Amino acid sequence: MTEQQFIPNLYTKTVETGKITWESPSNIALVKYWGKKNDQIPENPSISFTLTDCKTITTLYYSKKENNDEFSFEVFLDNEKKGDFKPKIETFFKRIEVYLPFLKEYHFKIETTNTFPHSSGIASSASGMSALALCLMSLEKQLIDNMDENYFNKKASFLARLGSGSACRSVEGDLVVWGKHENIEGSSDLFGIKYPYKVHGNFRNYQDTILLVDKGEKQVSSTVGHNLMHNHPFAEERFKQAQQNLSTLMGIIESGDLNSFIEIVESEALTLHAMMMTSMPYFILMKPNTLEIINKIWAFRKETGLHVGFTLDAGANVHMLYPEKEMKPILEFINNELVAYIENAHYIVDKIGLGASQIII
Repeated sequence: MTEQQFIPNLYTKTVETGKITWESPSNIALVKYWGKKNDQIPENPSISFTLTDCKTITTLYYSKKENNDEFSFEVFLDNEKKGDFKPKIETFFKRIEVYLPFLKEYHFKIETTNTFPHSSGIASSASGMSALALCLMSLEKQLIDNMDENYFNKKASFLARLGSGSACRSVEGDLVVWGKHENIEGSSDLFGIKYPYKVHGNFRNYQDTILLVDKGEKQVSSTVGHNLMHNHPFAEERFKQAQQNLSTLMGIIESGDLNSFIEIVESEALTLHAMMMTSMPYFILMKPNTLEIINKIWAFRKETGLHVGFTLDAGANVHMLYPEKEMKPILEFINNELVAYIENAHYIVDKIGLGASQIII
């Protein structure tokens, strides 16, 4: 599909007022996307687990207005008006107006809340932007005859990407690919797609326990981090590596080889951080306790033979990934040995999920 296919024809129906609610989960990349071109196009493909419990719930209230010259909206987080959110939403609206030409015809009230603590260090842009994109798509669906689910999901993911790149991976689940890959049919730089091939039972209900090492603001914004790849001396080799790792991971996902899965996923996490450490300017996003946790995970895995690995986002927190059947001893390990390295002993037990869903009230 091309961008032009997401530009609608004339709307055939009218809607005066109403509200729509969607909940959309966060996601954690296994093969990382780091570096982008113009218009939120990724330099390399990525694949992610969609989560279940770490999600954003957004209600969009809409009402027709007379003046169609500008965008009109207000934003609330946890019932508190958030003026500082408005510039990002306005930028998002400007990017997507050509694809949703009704935007200036309505006044919007956007009410949003996250199921994870605001200070948890988990980026909410993926879940938040995908939830908002889905609300807007539900409104457009009321204005058009016969919009099928496949088009709805692709356009929602396409729009979410223009708000936050990784948000395009939060519309569907459980595994989502974003970025063109020659071996994955239907893959696209424009939107995420549900992984279309066989997934071994070992990955069913796969667990993601998030250890909150540092709840502070991110040291480097995602936009700044991605931009550092433009003149990075190792960028092109990194993009090739991601392509190859995704190809390798496809066979692992089919075979259920957990040891090989851990190797790829941990290497990807450390590569992401290595790219930041070797950029100019350079950044170290891990904290000392991040490294302590990683070393303890390695020692525990060697000692027990359990299939627990880790991945990292662009920060200090550690996502521990493991099969559901090994959950009990791994949670005991966290409580006995790792909580000392976590801020306020706070961690979140989550698992692979099936994507966003509309809440009908």
